[in-house]
Amino acid sequence: MKITILVDNTTLTDHYFYGEPGLSFHIEEGGRKILFDLGYSDVFLKNALKMNIDLLDLDNIVLSHGHIDHTGGLFTLMQAYLEARLEGIPHKNPVLVAHPFCFYPKPAGKVPDTGSFIRENTAGRYFPLKLSREPVWLTEKLVFLGEIERTQNFEPAEKNKNRRIIAPGGEQPDDLLDDSALVYRSDEGLVIITGCAHTGICNTIEYARKVCGDERILEIVGGLHLLLPEAEVIEKTCRYLMDVHPAAIHPCHCTDLHSKIALSRVAPIHEAGVGLTLEYH
Repeated sequence: MKITILVDNTTLTDHYFYGEPGLSFHIEEGGRKILFDLGYSDVFLKNALKMNIDLLDLDNIVLSHGHIDHTGGLFTLMQAYLEARLEGIPHKNPVLVAHPFCFYPKPAGKVPDTGSFIRENTAGRYFPLKLSREPVWLTEKLVFLGEIERTQNFEPAEKNKNRRIIAPGGEQPDDLLDDSALVYRSDEGLVIITGCAHTGICNTIEYARKVCGDERILEIVGGLHLLLPEAEVIEKTCRYLMDVHPAAIHPCHCTDLHSKIALSRVAPIHEAGVGLTLEYH
């Protein structure tokens, strides 16, 4: 498997890539090409062009959850596929995979919507949809986890009273049930690929182990949603990861410096940013 970071808060290498508060990965595995999240704007497409990555050649689009900093680029991608159809440019017809709640409006306080500006019915006119609470295997080795079980009680979903979701049954507190991740079964253990890990990185790892039937964790790549975490949360997260003993963690996007320093005491922390490419067997 090959992962290339198209969008992150920071950029790496000497190339003039763009960064923004968001996340997008291009993944190649088992002969398939997958776009995992799309960042906030059209930055993912600009960076892909600079990297000679063809986003008209995708087999899947996967959304980790519905927040705008992970789904905002969907309009730009839909526009690119529309123009390809109009101009007769060769392109695939990628299947979009996400949790069923991913496209629901997410008001937060005075902000009318922090979720995707594209609704399910509109996305479905451009791409075939696979919305699932259950795990979805994209290849023999790569799985979308669906709705992640919450077994680590020190790591509940954010209890922000301002966060709401407008579901078919009406407006309700947003428990971020749509937060998911990808997992790759490598020869040396599992590679956990997260968007924001709102559900908690430890919950995500535990569910990945259950779904994949493998206790070994090779690496963790992505956002860990450790932004000014409570002392108990970072302490117990570090204790958990010490037991898990990953070979490396590549924290992105929503992971603050304090948390990176704390994690570095229990696991090897590596820089991540736009332009980074990682490969696994």
